[in-house]
Amino acid sequence: MNRRELFKHGAAVASAVAIMGSIRDASAQAQEIPIGIVYPMSGANAQIGVDARHAFETAVNIVNAAHDVKLPTAANAGLAGLGGAKIKLIFADHQGDPQKGRAEAERLITQDKVVAIIGSFHSSVSNTVSATCERYTVPFVCADSSSPSLHRRNLKYFFRPAAHDEMFTSAMFDFLDAQKAKGNKIETIALFYEDTIFGTDSSNVQRKLAADRGYKVVSDIKYKSNSPSLTAEVQQLKTANADVLMPSSYTTDAILLVKTMSELGYKPKNMIAQAAGFSEKSVFDAVGDKLAGLISRASFSVDLGVKRPSAKYVNDLFRSRADRDLNDNTSRQLMALLILADAIDRAKSIEGPKIRDALAATNIPGENTFMPWKQVKFGEDGQNVDASPVLIQYSGKGFKTIFPAAVAAGDPIWPMNT
Repeated sequence: MNRRELFKHGAAVASAVAIMGSIRDASAQAQEIPIGIVYPMSGANAQIGVDARHAFETAVNIVNAAHDVKLPTAANAGLAGLGGAKIKLIFADHQGDPQKGRAEAERLITQDKVVAIIGSFHSSVSNTVSATCERYTVPFVCADSSSPSLHRRNLKYFFRPAAHDEMFTSAMFDFLDAQKAKGNKIETIALFYEDTIFGTDSSNVQRKLAADRGYKVVSDIKYKSNSPSLTAEVQQLKTANADVLMPSSYTTDAILLVKTMSELGYKPKNMIAQAAGFSEKSVFDAVGDKLAGLISRASFSVDLGVKRPSAKYVNDLFRSRADRDLNDNTSRQLMALLILADAIDRAKSIEGPKIRDALAATNIPGENTFMPWKQVKFGEDGQNVDASPVLIQYSGKGFKTIFPAAVAAGDPIWPMNT
């Protein structure tokens, strides 16, 4: 084959690829667009998956039907950029296992032909799933995994709209500094964290900020996740008796921690949790009577509806489906799907690279979300740096926003235990 023939052959191949891409994009206008959802649907954190399903199905309702609310894609029934095409969700169960998550992501991409994946609650699973998506040039939207290391791997198809643990933890210490400025005694911190990437990354940030802000870490405890007993660890916490206990635990561990503290007669002066299990209804159903005054970092609180009407609208939709309010996890999940749908709509395509470019170009003002965020705009690393976190406090009946002052619905109870 001479150079002229080679050129003609190459041009023909390129033209065929372009035509096939156009055909695929056009066909999306008449069919459902499959999006993979990789979450724990069984095992110790199965309730996370149940609630996530409600969140994503609520988001699909907002995308696929017309709603009179100021949110991405809500105004039209379906995606206008693809002729009104509807979103279809395909769920996969990672069971809390990073390797199972990797396998499920690959199955969704190669067999179910999903155009993007959202996940995955456990940071350790989001780590493997996002790497698989990168290999297949399929966008991964990290809805709720908060380990800072996730967006620092030079991935081009990774996007996280919500805050990560450095941002959340900075808000915690800003709050502690504000309490000290009011004359409250806060000198010592106790760290309690599980042994996966979530707990390890969380503790690293908390340890650094404690040193930077002048707080002494008097107890630094890593425990095995899903441990059958936390008696020895809680005894250490009780002996240290720090001014603030900062736990980073998933659901079953959070319940066991609180039960063990009660059995051993340990009442922390204050608790500021890294959400996770301490944002779950199942935890408060089980041990909520022992958690009055608990503070947790969050991305959402129901009382935000006073300042952002869309928050009440979306919470009402979710509540009618799930029979509970949105929380830190489900709010981020729901918003993540709206952001992804908006990118697909603007891309006018179901091709991975085109959706990826549309996600990278996202610029959604905060008032067009139901979150307390300034905006949704991704950096080159895929992280939204304007996902402003809040702190919420449990009163025994529910949560209220206490920090920052601009969105606070009331003053904090401090200390939670005297």
